[in-house]
Amino acid sequence: MNSRFGSHAELVADDRACVWHPFTQQRGWAQEEPVIIERGEGTDLVDTTGRRYIDGVSSLWCNVHGHAHPRIDAAVRAQLDRVAHSTMLGLTHPAAIRLARRLVDLAPPGLTRVFYSDSGSTATEIALKMAFQYWRQRGEDEARRTRFIALRDAYHGDTIGSVSVGGIDLFHSMYRPLLFDTLKAVPGDIADMGRLFDDHPGEIAAVIMEPLVQGAAGILVHPPGYLRAVRALCDEHGALLICDEVATGFGRTGKMFACEHEDVAPDLLCTAKGLTGGYLPLAATLATEKIYEGFLGEFEEFRTFFHGHTYTGNPLACAAALATLDVFEEERTLERLAPKIELLAELLEPIAARREVAEVRRCGTMTGIELCGYPVDLRMGHRVALEARSRGAIVRPLGDTVVLMPPLAISERDLIRLVEITAEAIDVATAAAPAQLA
Repeated sequence: MNSRFGSHAELVADDRACVWHPFTQQRGWAQEEPVIIERGEGTDLVDTTGRRYIDGVSSLWCNVHGHAHPRIDAAVRAQLDRVAHSTMLGLTHPAAIRLARRLVDLAPPGLTRVFYSDSGSTATEIALKMAFQYWRQRGEDEARRTRFIALRDAYHGDTIGSVSVGGIDLFHSMYRPLLFDTLKAVPGDIADMGRLFDDHPGEIAAVIMEPLVQGAAGILVHPPGYLRAVRALCDEHGALLICDEVATGFGRTGKMFACEHEDVAPDLLCTAKGLTGGYLPLAATLATEKIYEGFLGEFEEFRTFFHGHTYTGNPLACAAALATLDVFEEERTLERLAPKIELLAELLEPIAARREVAEVRRCGTMTGIELCGYPVDLRMGHRVALEARSRGAIVRPLGDTVVLMPPLAISERDLIRLVEITAEAIDVATAAAPAQLA
C-alpha cells in the first residue's frame, strides 16, 4: 500500500537511513518493522499499510479530544487564512491574547501572567529561571536563594535546567557534569522535604514537582495531602512552589489541573502537551502577579526576563489551544470523563491480581502497570508493547512499566478493548519467558 509520500517499503528504507528517533536505541529499531503512522481518526491511528490502532498513550500523553477533530481542524485552517506566525518579541496577536485570558481564568487562583514557549521542557526551564532571577532581584539577603528542591525520580524535560532538577538516572546521569546541583526529596515523604529546608535555611528558591503523580517515573502516585503539605512548607520557609502540570494538566487526573484536587495554587505553573489537544507545539508558564512585578523596572535596570523562543506563542498553536478549550466546554469533556475513570479502575482490577504484575498505579486516566522483576535484557515492557501493537493498540512502556494514557475522548467500548489488549499482550509476552521471572 502506498501513501502520498511513497510506498511503505521506501519509507522504511529512508527512515532507517536518515532518521534518529528520540529515546530509542537505533540498533534495536533497525531490527524491527516500524509502524509508520499516516493519519489519525478519532482516538485511532492508521499506518501506511492500512492497519488501525487504538492510541493508548495519546500520542505521548498530549492528544485530548481525538485526532482530526473538526472543531480544532477548522480553527487552525481559519488561522492559516490570517497569519501562520508572527514573533511575540515586541509584537502580539489576538490568539495569544485570548488564550492567555482563558488560561488565567482556568488556572488556580493567583496565577495572572502567561509566558509562552514551545514544549514542556522549555516551560519548566522558564519557571526555574524566573524563580532564580526573581530572588536575585529582590535584594542582597534574598539573593542567597539559589537552590532548588526536586523529587527523586522526577522528570521535567530534557533541556539542561530541567535535567538538573530531574532524578531518573537512566535519563539524566550521563549529563551530570553539565548540570547545576539540586536537592532531592523522597517523593511522598514530607518530613524528608522538611529536613532539606531545615538544612538549607534561606537558600531555597523553589520546590519543583509534578503534582499528585510523577509520570515518567512510571506513574508514581503521591499520598493524599502531600501536595498541600509541600505548599505549606514552601509558605513556612518563604520559597516558591513550581507545579509541572505538563503531563497532569488538561484533564488527565480528572480535573483540568491536578493542583485542583488539593486546592493548591502554585507560584508558577507549567503546561504543554494537552494545551493544544495534541495538535501543535505550545507551552505556557503561568506566574503570580508578585513574581511578574519582580521583573518590572526602568530599562537601564535590566530587570527584564531575557528569555524567548522564535515560535513563542505561535498563532496556529494558539488557535488550536483555544479550540481545544472550547471543546472541553462544548463536549463536557471532564464531566463525561468521570464514569470512564471509574470504568478504568474496574477494568484494571483483574490485571493487578496477575502473577506477572507487581503493581498497578493510577491517577485519573494515567495508568502504570508495573511488571514483576524481569531481567533488563528481556525488555519485557517492550515485548508487551509489541504484542499490544499486533492486536491493534499502541502502548509505550517505561522500562517494565506499561503505561496506558488514552485520549480523554476515548469511548467506553474502546477503553474496554484497550485494557483487554493490554492484558492479552502481558499474557503472551510473559508466557514466552516464565522461567526468567526474578
